[in-house]
Amino acid sequence: MNAPPPPTTPALDLSADVLDLTRALCDVPSVSGEETRLADLVEAALRSLPHLEVLRDGDAVMARTDLGRPERVVVAGHLDTVPVADNLPTWVVGEGPSAELWGRGTVDMKGGVAVQLAAAAAVTAPVRDVTWVFYDHEEVASELNGLGRLVRRHPDWLRADMAVLCEPTSGAIEGGCNGTLRVEVTIPGRAAHSARAWRGVNAVHAAAPLLAALAAYTPREVEVEGLTYRESLGAVLISGGVATNVVPDRCVVTVNYRFAPERSPQEAEAHVRALVEALGIPGVQVEVTDVAPGARPGLDHPAAAAFAATVQHLTGRPPAAKVGWTDVARFAELGVPAVNFGPGDPSLAHADDERCPVADLTTCLAALRTWLEEPDA
Repeated sequence: MNAPPPPTTPALDLSADVLDLTRALCDVPSVSGEETRLADLVEAALRSLPHLEVLRDGDAVMARTDLGRPERVVVAGHLDTVPVADNLPTWVVGEGPSAELWGRGTVDMKGGVAVQLAAAAAVTAPVRDVTWVFYDHEEVASELNGLGRLVRRHPDWLRADMAVLCEPTSGAIEGGCNGTLRVEVTIPGRAAHSARAWRGVNAVHAAAPLLAALAAYTPREVEVEGLTYRESLGAVLISGGVATNVVPDRCVVTVNYRFAPERSPQEAEAHVRALVEALGIPGVQVEVTDVAPGARPGLDHPAAAAFAATVQHLTGRPPAAKVGWTDVARFAELGVPAVNFGPGDPSLAHADDERCPVADLTTCLAALRTWLEEPDA
């Protein structure tokens, strides 16, 4: 017996109200690794627009204007989400200015993708050439990231004067991002029966000076190009011991350092190593397990300054620093300054009660259109 055909999904209407477009995007589940159905819909919708050239790599879709403008900007967002938690299909709570759209992806980040698509369709003759990027696998391991794949395979697709990443920022500009470093600090001990604990060296106990130093650590606040980045350094995992009647002969503390973008990854590693070494723990070892550079704000670029002025005029909110790590760092590695800007409160990303104010969607779309349509914006 043949299996029934998969349900059909209506084509995306890019001229629809941005709320309806966001709902249509969210209601197509696209957990990381399962973006093909949504990528197909996005590609088809963009190919219907004669002012755009459309290209595709795997489940990453790119569309661009080619009007010979003196500036080119990239506007990017990812199609995937974390797993659904019984929060699809979407629903609207409230009315008017206080209305909110609830459901997986509304914040992270199909609200931002809807704003991109609506602007891509509406702005047919932008004052700046635009490259619209919709990519896959953002919510999983870095080596699978679709934007990273485009950087490796098609860096020419991403060539631009500046970039906007539509990550949620509650409709304000957040410039650049902190870098992130993870290290495993291994403290050795000597195993013994716990009934004769004095014959061993308890590695978990030996980790106490490290934990105390991390607990007492005062994070820096660093001003970079007018924005203040707050760092953090702390233990995020700890393991040790093999049985309940054995003195642990090894303890591993995983430490995460979020460092301001004026520090390089090498300087960040040196900072953490110096902190550990100063404790004088015998035999301690430090191994880097993951590192990603930060990104400077880049707001001194004329296109970025114009965008910041547009957003501040519409919202009254000046640019701030992005304290987390985002894919703006990938643009920075290409020499393209980038900012974060999108609808939704980032603290609700991945939450079971994920929800986005409808007003954020309309405000973000208005800001993006103004920046791309008005020469003096």
